[in-house]
Amino acid sequence: MPTEQEKMLAGELYAAFDPELLQARTRAKRLLHRLNVTEYLVIDAARAILAELIPHAGRNLWVEPPFHCDYGSHLHCGDNVYFNVNCVVLDAAKITIGSNVLFGPGVQLYAATHPLDAGVRRTLELARPITIGDDCWLGGGSIVCPGVTIGPGCVIGAGSVVIKDIPPYSLAVGNPARVIRNLAA
Repeated sequence: MPTEQEKMLAGELYAAFDPELLQARTRAKRLLHRLNVTEYLVIDAARAILAELIPHAGRNLWVEPPFHCDYGSHLHCGDNVYFNVNCVVLDAAKITIGSNVLFGPGVQLYAATHPLDAGVRRTLELARPITIGDDCWLGGGSIVCPGVTIGPGCVIGAGSVVIKDIPPYSLAVGNPARVIRNLAA
């Protein structure tokens, strides 16, 4: 029988208050507390905390505190990824971020979601993976919803809410985000 974590990562209904998941989120919160109070100039200390919190990261992951995530361990980053202040990553499902990706202040990545049926929602949750390709820039206050893929080379305008996949090399803006220009031309 699969564990609640296995169900969560498989996109199935799962019990979020399972003891194993609670323990994993508590571990992340402890690491986040340390990260968010570490002096900005203590780079080695911040890098050590990030390596423990987000073990699936390439070279040069930089996070400006404060930063918030559910687990950290479900976040997979390529090289040269930068999160500006106040970013939120709800990584109940795998979130894959390519290389050379920039996140403006207050960007939120929501892999977590909830069933529409109120009775089910009282006890169970869902999660859908998010994928962001190489060389993307997500402007401040952008929100990426569960199950979305953003292709490589995209720019997401500040304050946009991305509810559908964005094709490669697109400029997408608005709520909901719509492609307004091809950046490959």
